[in-house]
Amino acid sequence: MASFGLRIIRTLFGMADPIAPRLAGRIAFELFCRTADPGKPNAAEARILDRSREFMQEARLHRLTVGRTCVAAHEFRPPSNLWSATVLVVHGWRSRTEHMRSIIDGFRNAGVRVIAIDLPGHGASAGRRLNMAIAVAAVQAADQWFGPFRALVGHSFGGAVAVNAAVGSVTHVEKVRANRLVLIAAPSSMPMIFSDFGRFLNLGPRTQTAIADLVHRIAGQPLEAYTGQIQLAEHPVETLVLHAADDKEVSPKHAEGYARAGEHVRLAWVNGLGHRRVLGDPSVVVQAVDFALAEAEHVPVARRAAIRNQS
Repeated sequence: MASFGLRIIRTLFGMADPIAPRLAGRIAFELFCRTADPGKPNAAEARILDRSREFMQEARLHRLTVGRTCVAAHEFRPPSNLWSATVLVVHGWRSRTEHMRSIIDGFRNAGVRVIAIDLPGHGASAGRRLNMAIAVAAVQAADQWFGPFRALVGHSFGGAVAVNAAVGSVTHVEKVRANRLVLIAAPSSMPMIFSDFGRFLNLGPRTQTAIADLVHRIAGQPLEAYTGQIQLAEHPVETLVLHAADDKEVSPKHAEGYARAGEHVRLAWVNGLGHRRVLGDPSVVVQAVDFALAEAEHVPVARRAAIRNQS
């Protein structure tokens, strides 16, 4: 049952739609972009941070200036300190680099350098505001410093960010250089996400149109263009989609949408792992590493190393 405060907000948005849709759209969009305070983790998040303390100390921390904010980029080198490829890892909404530990270690143990960024408003990065345009700019900044990348690996919202960065969907932000994409439990349709958000807040059709206009103005393309199936069909980057049918946060329909882009997109179901457990599963790590490094000489090494790391 919705809280009393949420019921009031939903009522106010419903009343605003016929009389002030633009104002309601701006307010709703700012609510959408608002991030949780990374300095106030809940109990479960605090446990993850505590367990990852030594792991994070192994990384070299870089501070990247992106617009008016500062983005933390964590550089994880392989144990040998020698690498033949670099991948970029991007976490999801209300997440941070620490949650990507198993994926990062899988690549490191395969002899790959990993750059993991904390998106603005998350982890060690500054700010309390995030949207696709801001996120893509952060990934592009990492590309300028550390690219080109063998692959972009993203979980949840980070997967959608990886797609948009690779296809250059945001006006005035250069396309990120990457050979492959690995998308883990990633949404594929921004129109679908905003539609779900609108139902949650009881946004009327005029307010939804106002939000779509804001997206167009900020990112440079109509909201409908931010659909993974269309993007990957027009920009055929080799892509692996890993998704669980029991994911309750990102519907499997999003994975199916990516798969319809063409034969260059491979969909692998990892059922039973939900939305977050998928990140720590050894088979997911192996598939991500092997696909990202396909056609490289050390693919068998990647498989053995990833499995060994998870055992």
